[in-house]
Parts: sequence; structure tokens; C-alpha cells
Amino acid sequence: MTEKPSLPEGAFGDFRNEMSYGDYLGLDQLLSAQKPRSAEHNELLFIIQHQTTELWMKLMLHELLAAREQIRSDDLPPAFKMMARVSRIMNNLIQAWDILATLTPTEYSAFRDALGKSSGFQSHQNRSIEFVFGNKNAAMLKPFEHRPQVHGPLLALLQSPSLYDEANRLLARRGFAMDAAATGRDWSLPYATNASVARAWRDVYAQSTKYWDLYQLAEKLVDLEDYFRQWRFRHVTTVERVIGFKRGTGGTAGVQYLREMVNVRLFPELWDLRTEL
Repeated sequence: MTEKPSLPEGAFGDFRNEMSYGDYLGLDQLLSAQKPRSAEHNELLFIIQHQTTELWMKLMLHELLAAREQIRSDDLPPAFKMMARVSRIMNNLIQAWDILATLTPTEYSAFRDALGKSSGFQSHQNRSIEFVFGNKNAAMLKPFEHRPQVHGPLLALLQSPSLYDEANRLLARRGFAMDAAATGRDWSLPYATNASVARAWRDVYAQSTKYWDLYQLAEKLVDLEDYFRQWRFRHVTTVERVIGFKRGTGGTAGVQYLREMVNVRLFPELWDLRTEL
């Protein structure tokens, strides 16, 4: 006699009037958001790679903006947890490039025209992360002018202190001698190295026991930039592997542009002091 199939003991099975896993996560909407524009088998990989990256970037922004507020409030332990989480997310995204790298030049070329002028360069979340990290450039708002709901928040991020700016302002509140250019500058401009910032962080490292929480803050920032550089490097390497030196679909110089981004330094004094210590 065949035993009647049954759910594991205690497992709930009637969801006519209850919220299910799929309901909670909105899986019907999420799993129907992949809409390839060609008949090519490999386009789904390309779409899912970028959609999942956008989801992780949403969480990164959630954590980074909260960490910035904690630093602004001089409440560092929660900020450390948030920043550490972002580092782990970026490590995950670094590994994710291995999946996209399975896409060969021939496979990508088969559906590349379907992308039109769309490009990751136009990711407003990626641009937001760049602004929060301090890589400010007002010209980068141009692709979003037709979307006020995106352009407005991006402009606000451009004009507000970055994560590093808030860390430097914290140093001033803690009594370190800081130039006005480091604590009250035009936040929409790219960060420029500052001698008073360099001295302050050097003192933190030289007396790490005395300034332990600031020392931890500095190392969390270095962690973030370390992972961010690796993420950028894997990006440019994967792009070169798939399309070589072709121009990007969004009109950029492709690999050449991405290599320039790899060389951008976000928290320069924290890296420079390593030579001096």
C-alpha cells in the first residue's frame, strides 16, 4: 500500500487566507521583471546579473546612508556594523562577475544591439553610491534630467557631505585641528587632499589606543574602498573579456573609461599615511 504524500510535520499548507513566502517577497512581480528583447538564450543571464546587482546596491545605499547618519550623530558602533555589511555585499558582487564572465564575445554580440543606448553608466543607484563615497561630478546628473524622481535625490546627495566628509567633521568635533576647507566646503565638488585631515588621521593611527573608535572608523573606511576598488577592477576585466575595447552601449569609451574609475581614490589621506607610519 502506497503511503499518502504529506507535508513535513507542523508545516502549514493552506495559504488561501494567509501570507505566503511568495507574497511577502513579491515574487510574482520580481520573477516577471526579466523581459529579454531578443530570442538569444544568454540575454537572461545579462538581465539577471544587472537586476540582482541593483538589488544589492539598494541595500548598500540603505546601509551607507544610515552609517553616515550614525557618524554625524557620533554613534560609531552601529555605523561599524553597517559599513562591514556593505563590504560583505561588495565582496559578493566581486564574485558575481565570475558568472557574467561565462558570457563569450560571440554570445554577447548576438543580443547587444537589443540594449540600444542603455548602459550601467546610467544606473542612478551606482551614481548615488559614488556620491556617498565622495566621487562627486555634477555632470553625471545629465542622464537623469528626464526623471525628476531620480534627479532630485541624486542632486541632494551631490550637495551633501560624503561618508568621508562626515568622518572628517567628526574629527573636528573630537578636537582635532581641521581646516575650514575640510569641514565646511562646497560638498558638490570632488574631495581634495587636505594637510589638516592628513595630520588628524596620522595622529589617530599613532595613538590608536587613545582614539580606538576613530581608528576603527578609519579601518572600516579603508575596507570599503578596498572592496570598491576590487569591484571596479573585476568590472573592467570582465568588460574587456567580453567586448574588448569597443565603446560602451551608453557611448563611453568602455574599458578605457572603466580603467580611469579604478584609479579614483576616495579616502586619500587614509592610504597616504601608510607610507608615513
